[in-house]
Amino acid sequence: MIYISIIEGNPHLRSLLGWHLQQVGYITHQYGTIQQARNSLVNQIPTLVILDSDLPDGDGIDFCQWLYQSHQTLILMLSAKINEKDVVKGLKAGADDYLKKPFGMQEFLARVESLLRRFRVNNAPLILDFGDLKIDLVQRRVEFRQELIDLTPQEFSLLYVLSQAQGSPLSRSELLRRAWPEAIENQRTIDTHVLSLRKKIELDPRQPNLIQTVRNVGYRFNLELLQQKSIECDNNFTQKNNFSQNGDHNGQYLSNNRIIKEKINAF
Repeated sequence: MIYISIIEGNPHLRSLLGWHLQQVGYITHQYGTIQQARNSLVNQIPTLVILDSDLPDGDGIDFCQWLYQSHQTLILMLSAKINEKDVVKGLKAGADDYLKKPFGMQEFLARVESLLRRFRVNNAPLILDFGDLKIDLVQRRVEFRQELIDLTPQEFSLLYVLSQAQGSPLSRSELLRRAWPEAIENQRTIDTHVLSLRKKIELDPRQPNLIQTVRNVGYRFNLELLQQKSIECDNNFTQKNNFSQNGDHNGQYLSNNRIIKEKINAF
């Protein structure tokens, strides 16, 4: 999933940029200061940072340089400074692109899409691995708990879109738009395919845990459930490994004890 952080001192522009990006399907996080942005980077690294060069609590150029050196993320710098030396300074600080203010929204969105094409080409996975659930994007196959699941093309697209939302709830209209761009209008189509998916990948389709209903919103993919199961498997493996190692040490200890006793009895 594409995450975009907008670090812009002007609240009206920040909100406008966020709204337009959300309309084309991106998940955005908005910050008015460098400090707010720094705090958020502890939990998640965005795919793209849209960075104002002049921020209330610091120099955007310095922050750009820090981002470039410490995080692998694309950077689009926005600035009212339009001299050539300012553009060069921003690009040398680590920005992947530099957009002069004021700018049109269509140009802004085109530059965002141009930058993200690099990310898709360089980072596009062939298989999405969620532990118990694996989605093969090339073969369009799904494996759940080491068993191949027979999905229709519509079910596959729906599962893929849900999984890419990283646990965020998606409305029926958003799922329709992302999963089937052929302009299907009946939102209840989503309910039908969700029901079918649940029958194939839920332990109990009547009490679904993996594809959850979010009241008054739509549906969400319970990524936390798969992550928790993965952690439990890792912990179980570690415990078994430790037990095996301790067992070997105990066996060695008993063996050494027996040898000592035999030597003592020999005297």
